[in-house]
Amino acid sequence: MDNKLPITRLSKFISQDDFDINIQMGQEYLHGDINFKLVLYRVDREKTGIDDVYAEVGLDEIKYFPPIEFNALVKIEEPKNSSYKGGLLRYNEPGNMTLSVYIKHLSELGVDIRYGDYIGYPESETRTRFYTVTNDGKVTSDNKHNMWGYKPHYRTITCAPVQDKTFRGV
Repeated sequence: MDNKLPITRLSKFISQDDFDINIQMGQEYLHGDINFKLVLYRVDREKTGIDDVYAEVGLDEIKYFPPIEFNALVKIEEPKNSSYKGGLLRYNEPGNMTLSVYIKHLSELGVDIRYGDYIGYPESETRTRFYTVTNDGKVTSDNKHNMWGYKPHYRTITCAPVQDKTFRGV
């Protein structure tokens, strides 16, 4: 049985053509004007060996697909200055990265961003900081990710910074 239904709930106000032109204009702004590029390092879950006892993977045992450059809107939270051992030892960690990416853009690239994948963020011309995906943003049924309640058009992906020596995909 085919469960496909046309979405007609807002047909007086938005159609597929209207939706497509809005996505096209948004992508033109994001990809053309802002042109913020990130690099996706997808984990090859079939080739990556997992420990039979603890279901863990060693750092040097993670296998990756070839890196893919993509565009997204990026927000990086401010660093967190914390302490432990009663305030005797302090550490400063980079903030999490939240990115918004068009679903159509991922489809055009033929990729999917999944939990556990890595993303390279160019901090400067000489330094790339790496993050791991902690929320892949696949649930897009809320109003925020839907264009006027018509259809979802982007995903919000949350990433946590990894220590410099943790990511070995380059």
